[in-house]
Amino acid sequence: MDKESRIPKHVSIIMDGNGRWARERGMERIQGHLVGADSLKAVTEECVAQGVKYLSVYAFSEENWGRPAEEVSFLMGLLMKKVHEEVSLLMDNGVRFVVLGNRARLSRDLDDAITGLEQTTAKNDALTMIVFISYSGKWDILQAAKKFARKAVEDPSIIDDFGFPEFDSLLVTGGIPDPDLIIRTSGEQRISNYLLWQGAYSEFYFTPVLWPDFRKEEFRQALNEYSTRDRRYGKVK
Repeated sequence: MDKESRIPKHVSIIMDGNGRWARERGMERIQGHLVGADSLKAVTEECVAQGVKYLSVYAFSEENWGRPAEEVSFLMGLLMKKVHEEVSLLMDNGVRFVVLGNRARLSRDLDDAITGLEQTTAKNDALTMIVFISYSGKWDILQAAKKFARKAVEDPSIIDDFGFPEFDSLLVTGGIPDPDLIIRTSGEQRISNYLLWQGAYSEFYFTPVLWPDFRKEEFRQALNEYSTRDRRYGKVK
């Protein structure tokens, strides 16, 4: 890997282990989510320092709506709280904030607050921070396929020339580069229905560290490991 590519352009994180972290300390699960928010703040700052241009995090999946109502309510409230609290952090670090996913499932107040923060930070260019909420890879591919189907009904001639770039543009991540590195914390080694299309050639880094304990040093370790990888994209160097 040449020097210019040692730092990934886009790092994505499956933030796992909040509940286990809290349980090991005799706390309620929500305490793990609170401390986990501090980990996200630390990693965001380190991304800016290291020159990473895109940071995306899997915050809440479509499947997470099936969790206990109390926990879901707390997570949505925590997100609302952070949207209001972290404006200074984002602006001071030049971070553009984006939320992707099935936002139709969010409350009107939360969706409006997210839109407001997206607009406030829209011109920041040090780092784009993408938070996936109410998202799953299968849902994303399906919604893109439905978009294409509607277009094809209107104009069947587009079918023959429709390829990977055109499909990329229909995903909710259209215009965002695919992740170079996907990190999953807590020791689990699965993708959990996350960025199924976009992660086709991503490098994966699995760590036993629970998300609330994953801070700047752990993030630097992941970047160091990435720098040793030989990315061939199915080809031969």
